[in-house]
Amino acid sequence: MSQKLKDIPVNVVNVKDDGELEEITLYAAHKKIYPRWINGFWNKWRIFFVIATQLFFYAMPWIEINERQALLFDLVERKFYIFGLIFLPQDFIYLTALLLLSAFGLFAWTTIGGRLWCGYACPQTVYTEIFLWIEKWVEGDRAARIKLDHAPLSTRKLRLKAIKHSLWIIFSLWTGFTFVGYFTPIQTLWQEMLTITLTVNESFWILFYGFATYGNAGWLREQVCKYMCPYARFQSAMFDADTLIISYDQERGESRGARKKGSDYKAAGLGDCIDCTMCVQVCPVGIDIREGLQYECIGCAACIDACDEIMDKMQYPRGLIRYTTENALEHKYPERDIAKQLKRPRVVMYALLLAIILGVSAYSLVHRQPIKVNIQRDRVALVREVEDGWLENTYLVQIQNASEKAHTYVISAEGLPSIKVVAEGSGQYQLEPTATTDVSIRLQVAPEHAKAGSHEIYFTVKALDDESIFSREKATFIGQN
Repeated sequence: MSQKLKDIPVNVVNVKDDGELEEITLYAAHKKIYPRWINGFWNKWRIFFVIATQLFFYAMPWIEINERQALLFDLVERKFYIFGLIFLPQDFIYLTALLLLSAFGLFAWTTIGGRLWCGYACPQTVYTEIFLWIEKWVEGDRAARIKLDHAPLSTRKLRLKAIKHSLWIIFSLWTGFTFVGYFTPIQTLWQEMLTITLTVNESFWILFYGFATYGNAGWLREQVCKYMCPYARFQSAMFDADTLIISYDQERGESRGARKKGSDYKAAGLGDCIDCTMCVQVCPVGIDIREGLQYECIGCAACIDACDEIMDKMQYPRGLIRYTTENALEHKYPERDIAKQLKRPRVVMYALLLAIILGVSAYSLVHRQPIKVNIQRDRVALVREVEDGWLENTYLVQIQNASEKAHTYVISAEGLPSIKVVAEGSGQYQLEPTATTDVSIRLQVAPEHAKAGSHEIYFTVKALDDESIFSREKATFIGQN
């Protein structure tokens, strides 16, 4: 038996009751999907979101605010420029807030409207749609593409395939270039590309992101959504019977069957579905929505547009396939009351969490000071006695100008009577935008005011040209031994 098993190249082998071996295939063979182009209300929205998201992505690196790229994530200098604001590594709390907003926003939106993000704004969906536009423009509609792929190799086939893949590659490389332009100033990157002086890292990431775009949108397509994206697997945890999903109305559509336009199909026991399979042909992931909700469905609503078009031709009411909820389909409430279900506890909880995080983040941003100060006391010489018997501690004060304007700063201290700041030079420190400086500061206190032990004090670093810009940091002063 073991020898027989060894000789059979299958994924899994099952032994039947009669002793025969049965092959069990774990992976279905991939079949290329040829989505049919469809016009309609929801398709117009998909086109809008494709254009809107890509205009933002490709144009934003070229827009400047305060003579600096509006969106630039400078990992080398560890400075992040976002619409005129400068964020430093110390501002990681804002990244945390952004991630929480994104997560809870996705959860809330999925609970309310299913996978609308996947169908309209997900990068995988958007780039696949763009690649399909190029493919349709070069090779023709669905029938022409199927015919071309099954045709023997010819000069025409080679020419069309070469044009299509060349356009895909050019578009992918430009996408990779734009992506890197968010981390290296895109004007500099453009000059480096023209003079062929790109660094190894820049070249690698342009090619890597370009290759990922080409592979995911040109070749893998729906397989990314079906097998690689984790969202498809855990989305059901956020769905409930009141979640808005794309559904086929079985009560109205069954039994399916072909018929002549204008015939009395109900007398023949048929439903509104004429079994034209148009909903399957337009689906970018190749599913049949009439089989019920499936995890592969990305909520693009192409099947709704296709079905509505057929219903119009047959002079049947629209909505055989539509956005609705499970409870509405089961007549637990009329579809006009779907909006009222937004008050359910899960949605309210997500909305409340989003409001709290957004409110706290907005308040923090509004009151955020464009200055960062770090205080380090000299731990080698804790305290020393200077002229007139005064006690002195030394500190290293690091000042970061986290704004787009130059400022001049002064340092003061408080917390102990008679405390005074002894600084080198004029005691004023001018910093250019985003610049950092380290300042050695000595604090002196009369001995009668600094007994043995540590004393809590405060440094204040304030901009002379704008008193609203300041930072107050706690430190300690070591008194006499």
